[in-house]
Amino acid sequence: MTTVNGSSPASAPMVDDQPVVVMLQAKGLTTGYGPQAVVHGLDLEVRAGEVVTLLGPNGAGKTTTLLALSGELPLHSGTVALDGEVTKAPLYQRARRGLTFVTEERSVFKGLSTRDNLRVGGVDVGDALALFPELERRLEVRGGLLSGGEQQMLTLARALARKPRVLLADELSMGLAPIIVKRLLEAVRAAADTQGTAVLLVEQHVRKALVYADRAYVMRRGRIELAGTAAEMRSRIGEIEEQYLSGGA
Repeated sequence: MTTVNGSSPASAPMVDDQPVVVMLQAKGLTTGYGPQAVVHGLDLEVRAGEVVTLLGPNGAGKTTTLLALSGELPLHSGTVALDGEVTKAPLYQRARRGLTFVTEERSVFKGLSTRDNLRVGGVDVGDALALFPELERRLEVRGGLLSGGEQQMLTLARALARKPRVLLADELSMGLAPIIVKRLLEAVRAAADTQGTAVLLVEQHVRKALVYADRAYVMRRGRIELAGTAAEMRSRIGEIEEQYLSGGA
């Protein structure tokens, strides 16, 4: 585990004698709203087939980071690279290159049935049901009548059934029961393992996230302050929660 002071830990060029494919990378990323910077000099990378979780207290800059990485928020300085190519493209163009962004607001068309929500998303209903069989009995139910957990399963099914190369997910578990959180995190982990999706996950349930993640970054006051493997983070979780995750941003 590395305490970060203005620079990120060195990237390993090889893992198990295989070349590392970095699907998403930020270097010196500074961004915010208008002239006000919220995130400062952020260095971060997500490799194909891994789940990386971005942790931090409320107000640390996690959602702002995802907005910048997705192309929804312009950079003040620094770069974002998608599959090795620096880009300033907006989200819809990054989406065409395989990036999917699941925001903390559940992206469900409330007047459409579950089936039509999937069709509008351009995904095969069978592929979505393979991810979340629980949705099969709710296919003809309008999105607005689904429970919060069902809406989030629908949102994630629609995202993962498109087999994204990069998935950004912001607070999948917000307000949901533990059993639903487990199902969502299992699906994210499976996408990384079976499809090679590079996943960057912001998650409020820190201990649960670290079970499914490969690596983690900890943000505070708009900066990455700690980086390491999920196993390293789990081994020091009490210390990390006390020093980095409690109290203010």
